[in-house]
Amino acid sequence: MKGYKYLAKNIALMTIGNFASRMLSFFLVPLYTSILTTKEYGIFDLMIVSVQIMVPILTQNIMESVLRFSMDENQDKDFIVSYAVRLFCISCLIVVVLVGVNHFTGILSFVQQYSMFFFFIYSVTAIQGIIMSYARGIGKVADVSISGVISSIALVSLNILLLVVYKNGIIGYFISYIVALGAQSAYLFLKTGMWKNIHLLRKEQIRSVQAVELMKYSRPMILNSIAWWVNNVSDRYVVVWMCGLAANGIYSVAGKIPSILNIFQTIFSQAWVISAVKEFDPEDKHGFFSNLYNTYNFLMVFLCSLLIVFDRQLAAFLYAKDFYLAWRYVPFLMIAIVFGSMSGFIGGVFSAVKNSKIFAQSTLMGAFSNIVLNFILIYLLKDPMGAAIATAFTYWIVWVIRVRQMKKYMRIKLFLLRDYLSYGLLVIQTILVLNILHDDILFYGFTIVISLIILYLYRREFENVLNKFGFILKTNLIHERRE
Repeated sequence: MKGYKYLAKNIALMTIGNFASRMLSFFLVPLYTSILTTKEYGIFDLMIVSVQIMVPILTQNIMESVLRFSMDENQDKDFIVSYAVRLFCISCLIVVVLVGVNHFTGILSFVQQYSMFFFFIYSVTAIQGIIMSYARGIGKVADVSISGVISSIALVSLNILLLVVYKNGIIGYFISYIVALGAQSAYLFLKTGMWKNIHLLRKEQIRSVQAVELMKYSRPMILNSIAWWVNNVSDRYVVVWMCGLAANGIYSVAGKIPSILNIFQTIFSQAWVISAVKEFDPEDKHGFFSNLYNTYNFLMVFLCSLLIVFDRQLAAFLYAKDFYLAWRYVPFLMIAIVFGSMSGFIGGVFSAVKNSKIFAQSTLMGAFSNIVLNFILIYLLKDPMGAAIATAFTYWIVWVIRVRQMKKYMRIKLFLLRDYLSYGLLVIQTILVLNILHDDILFYGFTIVISLIILYLYRREFENVLNKFGFILKTNLIHERRE
């Protein structure tokens, strides 16, 4: 019970920050799609995904070690922070050189036009990852949540000011994004007292035993990050190459509806890694891991099913003008998030045993499949739909491999036949949404019945969720009466 309470507390705290930022980002989509062109949105998206792959490579994915080793009380926090910041500074110098070379050669035209913004986006993304990992590692979960709210307020305020009032277009979007991440990082930097831990001139520590330990954990995670990047966003480059920047803008904005599902995945995964390390039990004697896995799977599948049913209605609300076509890519992208969520859950087990190499094995297989399928399916379909299908299939591959790997470290009770049946029902729903173009009674009848079947398959987990929710409400009411 203690493990559930600790996880619930962290989930509640993560919800405050993540839900605010993610939902505000979600509701800003109509603003972006009405002010920015599909090409401008495509450029911004490519800038962000390019930074996402550069950060783990150039910083040697040190934020993963910062998170994991900061949890251990016997570790030297000063060294962990100093080593991470040193790598961050070196990476920024490398980016300056790369941006300078690209400015004169024009290899990446979308970066050449916005070189300064590209550098600042890289800098705030990299330092935010390090600072947030440290905050979570030392248990400052509440401060992480507050920082998310601060970031959201900054983003919304600047978007309204720079996009609506001053009409700065994509430049205003860049500035809003950079300042929002910078504000979040500054708050956490001060609240954690991280500045006290930085000692960059302690050169004798560079080749210490602890440095070797940090790199031993983080370096295999570089491959893991690259592979996840390939699975998540490499399809954008293939879409740009085969279908154009405008098509990529539409495909990119399609991810905003799945971001609703991703909110829950992000909140849970951030809290889960901490709990998985603290509550790890190879035998799972109390069923903590088994119950959580099956309940989490039920919630993700059922929410995915509901979002598929109302896909076109959400698209009509969110996507303006030419962006509306993005609704077609949403269902497969949401199915991908379901598999990604369950893979992330299993990843918590691997973090607990400090086996970072095993992360890369599954994601590399998925990345290879993703690249091959992207080229084949986008070429055959002549449409970004090929990328959406490839992404869903790739995440399924990663999940399958991780389920098999997990059995080496933990005995966990799964119901794979039921799970596969529910995943198949999600695919059937997707086919119905894509082929029945009229929102009539027949369409809603079929799709809602499928959602109810999924609910029946997971009736035990559904009852557990209701019981847990009822217990929390009852406890709160008793507490209020006593006060």
